[in-house]
Amino acid sequence: MTRFALTVFFCVATLHAHAAITVTDDTGAGVTLAAPAQRVISLAPHVTELLYAAGGGAKLVGAVSYSDYPPEAKQVPRVGDNKALDLERIVALKPDLIVVWRHGNAQRQLDRLREMHVPLYFSEPHHLDDIAVSLTRLGQLLGTSTTADKAAAEYRRDIARLRAQYASRPPVSVFYQVWDQPLMTLNGEHMVSDVIALCGGRNVFAKLEPLVPTVSTEAVLAANPEAIVTAAPGATRPDTTLPQLGAWRAWPSLSAVANNNLFAIDGDLINRPAPRIAQGARQLCEDLEVARSRRK
Repeated sequence: MTRFALTVFFCVATLHAHAAITVTDDTGAGVTLAAPAQRVISLAPHVTELLYAAGGGAKLVGAVSYSDYPPEAKQVPRVGDNKALDLERIVALKPDLIVVWRHGNAQRQLDRLREMHVPLYFSEPHHLDDIAVSLTRLGQLLGTSTTADKAAAEYRRDIARLRAQYASRPPVSVFYQVWDQPLMTLNGEHMVSDVIALCGGRNVFAKLEPLVPTVSTEAVLAANPEAIVTAAPGATRPDTTLPQLGAWRAWPSLSAVANNNLFAIDGDLINRPAPRIAQGARQLCEDLEVARSRRK
């Protein structure tokens, strides 16, 4: 009986070692791997950050342009960019998992990827809390749950601290400027709007459609935001000298201009749905606190 019990134990252990891994991606679809992924391709910069944070950097064999964080990600072979993927290169790299950004990759090329019969995980976090969930799920697919779960817990703590400190502060109306010509913003479904709310702010164009709506200068003037925020490469502090923000000084009666509440944040920290958005959120919260201090 003892020998039989040991045999059963080892058989069960072997089955568990090779048990399929199934998680749900951000489209609600199930993604199943026969074993933890060993050769992974990232098709978005934020995905690359998520994979490294989840402990899968050593398994990354391909990534798209602008996958520049952490620094070692710059050495990963490139497989195209958000406009065009190098499908032949992707095939040659023999991935066993491809992590896709649905809104950043062309539908026709996604269809071609499906024809490869390689499991696709769609990464499309919509809310701040989704980032921790993404880390946990990717950790399961990579077989790096210990690292991924730790990163998820640290991220949740960072967001919880900011929420406790700022979410109930007196509200500040905010216009988030994505682009200046044409003038574009983000609606309430975008994660940046979540960040604004976390900081006690209110997105003045939250109810617009689509996700990235075009607005007029007259609409911004009518909304009269107390703060105007934009993303800028490498911005580390509020900056009112950026051309896309400085143009607003033509309307000195606009509340954001009158109180000098024109702020720029490093776009990599505020626009990428990855763990570093906690850093961008902290800066935005501090900027909105400055706006509160300037009330007359």
